[in-house]
Amino acid sequence: MKFWDASALIPLCLQERESPALRKLLQADQSIVTWWASPIECLSAFARLRREEVLDVEEDRQTQAVLRALVTAWTEVEPSEAVRDQAARVLRLHPLRAADSLQLAAAIVWCQGNPAHREFVCLDQRLREAGRREGFNILPRG
Repeated sequence: MKFWDASALIPLCLQERESPALRKLLQADQSIVTWWASPIECLSAFARLRREEVLDVEEDRQTQAVLRALVTAWTEVEPSEAVRDQAARVLRLHPLRAADSLQLAAAIVWCQGNPAHREFVCLDQRLREAGRREGFNILPRG
């Protein structure tokens, strides 16, 4: 079981350079854990791509269908006082934006504060570095 940040979920829903590697990770372990707000972060990215005309109407519909399928199968870390406390802590330690601090905090709560030997799937460089500094194994490698 791996924690997936929204930045890694998006390429599962549409074709990007990183999609093959992330799909391979998902095939190896189909247990996704993610933050409660990840679907909104994904939908935000899809809406931006639609506005920029990178996605047409049909592609947008397909990405949302894939996301809905993923949502039905994954486990979400729900909002809680523990997530908020961890987000406040990681903001003091790492150069993260609020949404990224909540992603990392959710991962920390998921592993009960013990990230050693836990995998964090993420493409955002700042969040990858913060996760690494917290003790997670960061995927994809490279």
